[in-house]
Amino acid sequence: MNAETSHPGREAGQSVVNGLSVDVEDWFQVGAFEHVIERDQWASLDDRVDRNVRQILDMFDDAGVKATFFTLGWVAQRHGGLLREIAGRGHELASHGWDHQRVFTMDRATYGEDIARARKVIEDASGARVRGYRAPSFSIDKRTPWAHEELAAQGYTYSSSVAPITHDHYGWPEAPRFAFHPLPGSDLLEIPVTTALFAGKRLAAGGGGFFRVLPYAFSRWAIRQVNRQNGRPAVFYFHPWEIDPGQPRVAGAPLKSRLRHYTNLELMASKLRQLIRDFSWDRIDHIAEREAVSLAQEELV
Repeated sequence: MNAETSHPGREAGQSVVNGLSVDVEDWFQVGAFEHVIERDQWASLDDRVDRNVRQILDMFDDAGVKATFFTLGWVAQRHGGLLREIAGRGHELASHGWDHQRVFTMDRATYGEDIARARKVIEDASGARVRGYRAPSFSIDKRTPWAHEELAAQGYTYSSSVAPITHDHYGWPEAPRFAFHPLPGSDLLEIPVTTALFAGKRLAAGGGGFFRVLPYAFSRWAIRQVNRQNGRPAVFYFHPWEIDPGQPRVAGAPLKSRLRHYTNLELMASKLRQLIRDFSWDRIDHIAEREAVSLAQEELV
C-alpha cells in the first residue's frame, strides 16, 4: 500500500482528527527577511511574540483545542514564562531549531549542535519533554540525507519538516505526502505538511501564507480531500506574527517578500477561528502516535 491510499480501517468520510501547529518565531525572524535583517539586530527589535502567542492560546482555549508549538530556542531563552504557560494549558512544546537557520545551510555537526541546544533550552524553560521537531522553512530535503539520522540519534520521536512540493524557497517533491519512516530500522516518523491533489499535481495546503492569501474555501476543500479521500489527518501550521497586523513594516525587503508576509494579516485570526470550528484538531505528537500505529498495520497487510 502506498502513501496516497487510505489507512486500513479508515472509511472514506470518517471523522479524522487533524494536526494543529504553531511555528513560534517573531516577525523579524522569518525567511522572507533573512537577507534584510541580521541576526545580531534581533535583540534590539520590537518583540511581539509573547503577546501574539498568548492571543493564540486564548483562541485555542475558547475553541477547546490543543496544538503543538514548534518553538525557536532563541525565543525560549527569552520567554520562559510563555513556554511554561503553553505547557500549562495542555499544549505540546517541540523544537523549531535555534535561530531559524535552514537545515541545508548547515553540515551535520553544526545541525546536531543546533537542535541539541534548542531542545535543552526549551526543556529547561518549560519543564516539558521535547519529542518533536520542525525544520525552519521545511528545510529537510534531498540535500540533507543526514538530518533524519541526526534527529534519530538524538532521540526525537517525530519530525514534521518536509514539504512534499516544489517551491522557490523549499520543497522535496519526491517525498511521500503522508507520514512515513525516513530511516530503515528506525521508529522516527516524518509527518509532512499537508498537500492536496488537483489534476495530478500537488498543491501546498498546510497553512502559512497559502492559507492567509488564498480564499478560505481552498483550505476547506483541501483538508476535506485529505480526510475523506485518503482517510488521513491534515497537518496545518501558522505563525504568531500572522495574526498581528500592527507589526512593523520592513521597507527594505523585496516586493515579493513583503507581499507574502503582509497580505491579509487583518483577516488571519477570523479565518483561523473558522478553520478550528470546521474540523477536529489535536497536538502533533498525538497525531504521530496514531500514524505510527496505522503504519504498523499497513506493514502487516
